[in-house]
Amino acid sequence: MPKSIPALVKPDLLRWARDSSGLSVPSAAQKAKVRADDLDRWEEGEGHPTVAQLRKLANVYKRSLAAFYLPHPPAPLLPLDDFRRLPTAARPLSPELRLAHRQAVYRRRLALELLEQVGEAPPVFGLAARLTDDPEEAGARLRSSLGITTDQQASWGAPYEALTAWRGACEAQGVLVFQAPRVDPHEMSGFSVGEHPLPVIVVNISDFELRRVFTLLHEIVHLATKRGGLCELDESPGRGADAERLEVFCNRVAGATLVPLDALSGEELVQGQRGHEDWSDADLGALARRFSASREVILRRLLIAGLTTPEFYSAKRDEFQRAYEDGRARRGGGPVPEHTKALSRSGHFFTELVLRSYHQERITTADVAEYLGLRAKHLPKLEERVFGS
Repeated sequence: MPKSIPALVKPDLLRWARDSSGLSVPSAAQKAKVRADDLDRWEEGEGHPTVAQLRKLANVYKRSLAAFYLPHPPAPLLPLDDFRRLPTAARPLSPELRLAHRQAVYRRRLALELLEQVGEAPPVFGLAARLTDDPEEAGARLRSSLGITTDQQASWGAPYEALTAWRGACEAQGVLVFQAPRVDPHEMSGFSVGEHPLPVIVVNISDFELRRVFTLLHEIVHLATKRGGLCELDESPGRGADAERLEVFCNRVAGATLVPLDALSGEELVQGQRGHEDWSDADLGALARRFSASREVILRRLLIAGLTTPEFYSAKRDEFQRAYEDGRARRGGGPVPEHTKALSRSGHFFTELVLRSYHQERITTADVAEYLGLRAKHLPKLEERVFGS
């Protein structure tokens, strides 16, 4: 097809695709390697991009070409107002976070369609919590529902094992759990989409595994309360009393789920430290490994148990935050196989559903590649990971 053929797209669809991606005209034009003046004119209905230029714009906006030929722009997604971020993050949302949100909503709808095609009812998410609940009791109920024991936590040899186990337990409760790439952890640690059935939790794959575990549990508490709200990593005032109360509750229940106070207090190391307010890094590290949790979570639970002081906790928390930033700056790693990345991002539930639909010849190989972000040549290894040899 000649590159000069015009793409007869409606200007409001061009504006919608750019606006929903969170890009300005200059930024979008630079990424698509077109002139900003031309893009501005096309959006005003003066002329059209060529087919080749439209393909470049579609790639930048992460939209299919078909999306530009809809009768009218789709209704906007519900606002993403329930996500965990560092307190220094500022709106507007980045294009990467907007894309992660859009993909989460799209995959949820796709999962519901695939379940209908294979003749299965979607699982029911039945977890419930109220802000009037005692956080420790709510955490005990959540842990019981998820089926994770302290003996299991002690047996995990690596943080990734902890993340895999907690993620699988959440998926078993009827939650889709995805991992978002390319989003700055300073902007987002995680968010949830509280639509039923099949609510969604998205965690940031760039975060350390144990941080993702806490985010995952924080977000499932949000889903259980059936209440949205801005989720930040601290508990500083400034977001309104109701929002602050919700965040404190979700953090407290997530901590109680991860590290029950009775189990923590029963640890020989803790019993030997009673009466002491300061904790060495070695002791905090040992307890962190015992529960497969971060040192900050352990110290917070010790504070709640009355086994340290707010001053010591605050000083150590700042120290842990600096260590987190330093660790992220130094973090590296070798190449990850494509089928491993696909499974990690999409989760076992969604990946298995897509593959079963494929085996029943309800979708094509091209569909699988699109839904899972995986080239067809990697499909056999993915199937082996999901179904075994």
